[in-house]
Amino acid sequence: EMLTSTSSASAMTLAMWGVSSNDDQVFGGFGDRIAVVEVAGQISSSRSVVAQLRRWAEADNVPIILLRVDSPGGGVAASQEIHEEILRVRKGGKKVVASMGTVAASGGLYIAVACDTIVANPGTLTGSIGVIFQYPTFERLLDKVGVRYETVKSGPYKDVGNLSRDMNALDSVHLQSIIDDTYDQFIEAVAEGRGMTKDEVRVFADGRIFTGRQAKELHIIDELGDYHDALDIAAGMAGIPTPPKTV
Repeated sequence: EMLTSTSSASAMTLAMWGVSSNDDQVFGGFGDRIAVVEVAGQISSSRSVVAQLRRWAEADNVPIILLRVDSPGGGVAASQEIHEEILRVRKGGKKVVASMGTVAASGGLYIAVACDTIVANPGTLTGSIGVIFQYPTFERLLDKVGVRYETVKSGPYKDVGNLSRDMNALDSVHLQSIIDDTYDQFIEAVAEGRGMTKDEVRVFADGRIFTGRQAKELHIIDELGDYHDALDIAAGMAGIPTPPKTV
């Protein structure tokens, strides 16, 4: 799910990992290699992955970056920051390939569409283009136990999301406008990244998830394949012999 910045999300595990063709770590030596950056779990922060992208963008012996995405999504702003950093890397002259793992949906897809090429397994779950905002309310529970909250506010919207009362009509209209604008930003990102019109994206941007095979038919992804296939595709794009060395 793409979550608004005020929604809670578990920490995102971001790691830089390197394997050679025999799965041994490779950090030294000579020759061009593929930098692998991993985005895994809920996307709650962009700091680590952005730092890695910037590091490899400046590395002379790294002509291409492979972004391994295994995430159901997360925060809107964090996803957007990673998306924009990928575009900066590409503008600087390096290509970026996305490799989708078990799931690369919502915010995970938002990141992937910034890449030059997207590779997914036939059974990868992707899509889920949309935005959601949720919060619990305890007004009726508090009424039962005899607890009341008194609120003094500077404007009608200042306590939107107040857990002590149910959402009112004013809250609903206000929050829906935020969701609609954020959703439109998501549509724009997919349309630009995939070379589509916004109307073409809206046909399938209703929150549905797709398998990798279905996503290929919809032109959401480019190629079907696993992680090693994505490495070979990246190597071919960068003119690196296969099997490629990675860092």
